[in-house]
Amino acid sequence: MARHDEVLIALRRIIRATDMYSRRLSKIAGLTAPQLLVMQAIARQGEMTMGDIADEVSLSQATITTILDRLEKRELIQRLRGSTDKRRVYAHLTEAGTELLARAPTPLQEEFISRFASLDDWEQSLILSSLQRVAAMMNADDIDASPVLDLGAMDRAQPATDINEQRRRQAPTQHPVSEATRK
Repeated sequence: MARHDEVLIALRRIIRATDMYSRRLSKIAGLTAPQLLVMQAIARQGEMTMGDIADEVSLSQATITTILDRLEKRELIQRLRGSTDKRRVYAHLTEAGTELLARAPTPLQEEFISRFASLDDWEQSLILSSLQRVAAMMNADDIDASPVLDLGAMDRAQPATDINEQRRRQAPTQHPVSEATRK
């Protein structure tokens, strides 16, 4: 087997492992990995502002707002104005959120981080530089990414009927192509 095929197989295994974890997390807890990380961050602190959450989990505030909207709709978190500074809004886990978090699987990156940390420095550097090189070879240098192992949209977990409705709305409308346009 050619080396480039072996590299592509290894990449595909990484993608599949991430996908399989994401499906398991969605099936068990109905959450995406970013939603789980946000809930874990809130649980550790007790309450957090959107900016604090964004900094903690390395996601944009816009993404955090979308995630919190979904979690609040499911009554897993609630947002409350600060008692001393009414301009600040804090996210808190609800009782249902705490219960769900207790039975959710551990994030995939936690296991990876643990195993990666046990490697010697030279091996960590080798893996880092190799993956950075692969990302560059795939023209992925400028793609914004956070250290969250998940596939798809950050707010993906939703009932199947919502997903199907969303797909119908996003489907491109079929327009006939005129003869002049084809030339």
